[in-house]
Amino acid sequence: MWKRERRRGKPVGGGARTRRFVRMLPALMILGGLVFDALTPPTFTAIPLFVAAPLIAAPFFSLASTIRIAVASMLAVIALRLYTSSLPEAVPLIELLTLATVSVLAVVINGVVRRGNEQLASARYIAETAMRAVLPQPSDRIGGLHVAARYEAAQADEFVGGDLFAVADTPQGVRLVVGDVRGKGLDAVETVAVVIGAFREAAEQESSLEAVAGRLERALAREEARRGGLDVLEGFITAVLAEIPYGLPLVRIVNRGHPEPILLHPDGALEVLKPSVPALPIGMGLGTWPECTDEWDLPAGTTLLLYTDGLSEARDAEGVFYDPAARLRGRIFPGPEELLSALTDDVRLHTGGETTDDMALLAVARPAEGQPDRRRTVRIVGAEETRKDVRDGRGR
Repeated sequence: MWKRERRRGKPVGGGARTRRFVRMLPALMILGGLVFDALTPPTFTAIPLFVAAPLIAAPFFSLASTIRIAVASMLAVIALRLYTSSLPEAVPLIELLTLATVSVLAVVINGVVRRGNEQLASARYIAETAMRAVLPQPSDRIGGLHVAARYEAAQADEFVGGDLFAVADTPQGVRLVVGDVRGKGLDAVETVAVVIGAFREAAEQESSLEAVAGRLERALAREEARRGGLDVLEGFITAVLAEIPYGLPLVRIVNRGHPEPILLHPDGALEVLKPSVPALPIGMGLGTWPECTDEWDLPAGTTLLLYTDGLSEARDAEGVFYDPAARLRGRIFPGPEELLSALTDDVRLHTGGETTDDMALLAVARPAEGQPDRRRTVRIVGAEETRKDVRDGRGR
């Protein structure tokens, strides 16, 4: 796909080298203690190095490995004192007692860290399950259109966020929404659930996108009243609503303060679908906002890409924002899933795997005549997997 890059001034994969160094550090401590003790006068002691080895191992190694490192430190000290015939003296005995005490403490620390990791893993699983339950999983083919969706979380331990997408097959056509709730955590997920529920109902019942946006406004107002008032800076969402009517090669869009969708043509050309009249986000509470629906042609072979600002505001090491239009212009993709895979791989390389915001992507393609069906999955990806992909060189 796209050529693999290096982060400017900082090669990708430094985290792997750091982990390898940490894995080697306890052995280096023991080896350093042996060398130090052998090359210095008897008045000098290397016991701090031997004590450090099990303490370093405790949070990073398994219980068995931590015990083995502690035993290796003890045996190294005993061997040194036997070699110098000083083992029965008071100072070597105190050193061994100190090392034994620290080794027990290291085992306790290891147990605490392991239990914490297990609880974190359970919390991640629960959060991911909750996110999958909240986010709809659109079929790969809806109303004759090919559909692909992707959600990538910025933090490895935070799968819950405020980005959302949904697709509905309605009497008026295929309707879509991509949005970004202000804020993070469970409050944001609760708002996502409210918005998606309101969208599903309104998309089926309302005759226009303007009316759907109005229903979302009222749903957020009810949520504000239920919570006893939401901060105006925390209780709104930016969103793009789209409608692809049956039998018409066009797309209608209502944009409420959201990044502009991109329309990709089969020859590599693209259009940035900027709204004719800028509008405030939904739920700002600043009065009634006149909706404006724009229309664009959507001929066979074109793909509509909707995304949240986690994509367009992703930065590289020098602080340069990712520009999806510039990166996609001139590119040709077999289908929406391949588009999203290439896009997420490219933004990983742009940022070096270090993202600060969640990212939701939704691609809908009007297939050309004879184009085969394609399968896709909705994935929720954490930052740790993102960094692993970059280290392994995926996305080339």
